[in-house]
Amino acid sequence: MTQGAATPLPTPKERRRLRESRSLTQAQVATKVGVTRETVRSWESGRTTPRGRKAEAYARLLSQLAEPAESAEPAEPAELAESTAPVEPSGPAGTTGPTEPAEPELVGAGAPARTPARKNRRAPSPARPARRRTPRREPAPSERPGTPPEAFDALYAHCAPYLVRQTYLLTGRRALARESVERAFQLAWERWPEVAVDPDPAGWVRAAAYEYAMSPWHRLRRAHRVPEAPPADPEDRKLLDALLSLPPAYRRTLLLYDGVGLNLPETAAETEASTPAAANRVLHAREAVAEQLPGLAVPEQLHQRLTELAGSEKLDAPRSTTVRSGGEKRTRFWTRAAIAVTVLIVGATALTVRVAPTKYEPVPAPGAPISGVPPLTGPQHMTEHDRKLRQRLRAELSGGPQRLAPVAE
Repeated sequence: MTQGAATPLPTPKERRRLRESRSLTQAQVATKVGVTRETVRSWESGRTTPRGRKAEAYARLLSQLAEPAESAEPAEPAELAESTAPVEPSGPAGTTGPTEPAEPELVGAGAPARTPARKNRRAPSPARPARRRTPRREPAPSERPGTPPEAFDALYAHCAPYLVRQTYLLTGRRALARESVERAFQLAWERWPEVAVDPDPAGWVRAAAYEYAMSPWHRLRRAHRVPEAPPADPEDRKLLDALLSLPPAYRRTLLLYDGVGLNLPETAAETEASTPAAANRVLHAREAVAEQLPGLAVPEQLHQRLTELAGSEKLDAPRSTTVRSGGEKRTRFWTRAAIAVTVLIVGATALTVRVAPTKYEPVPAPGAPISGVPPLTGPQHMTEHDRKLRQRLRAELSGGPQRLAPVAE
């Protein structure tokens, strides 16, 4: 398989999954492409996008990593496989293998491209070649959705019922599980051009729903302070309490690995952790659950109990048309709110420019008392006695002084 410069690169999540499926480090990929380890880390996190010759070299490397990933099932680390594989009786030919469980309802949205039930797989050996995947049947042209709403409705019908049950196991709250799935699909409809070309649209929606459900801001809501009604079955209640007692990161990793059925590289990529860290989280989460419920020490029994617990709750997702219309209404509301705020800011700015002074007018300094000034020596303010004297003088001398008139004799 060749990939030119014009071919779009996989998503950051798919880049990391391809690298970890071949057990390569970021430093090894950086050496092959000719960049630094920090550059590869930024490519896999989505902060930057490769360009030019580096993009061509990175695309060729990812194409080479994708070829064996499509033909053989990636092997899990030996320490996790040995610690989780149960002791099973030998068959007539001396081989061991767990019994294939029935298809659970919890796995439908987790691994649509793989087998529904995940078994503990050991690393392939020369005597035991790796099992090849069954090639996927391409849908007929009449089965493929023609319009974006039809494609969205098909994805919603396939993933929403299972995803609501998974989110309930993650949070233990029914209303929050429905709300998380609804918000995740609304976000997917807003970014449908990106989700439609994603290699794993179900994983994209699942990651969005998990992130919304595990947000720490929900604990500030009034509805979150009211305790949720526990399951009716005492065994289901104990299992749910054991799950909710785990840290959020351990709970999510255990649900993805033992509940949904993802392998370690995919679980690590979705939880944004390294593959050894994801393996350790699975082991510690299993030990914590087995400590409270000794009967679930076997991974197959834990997987079956998680499926039964999710299926025992009546959790129905709303219709896809309701989710799409609700998302569109929400988008229109926030768009209009943003436009209104922008118009308000522009109007306030224009009014400020209009009424602002065009030149600087210094403000007169406030007065302050001054001491040490000698008193005035000139005329002072007239007192009441001085005013009366002045009035009397004015009244008496109104006709002027008398004159002496000469008399002739």
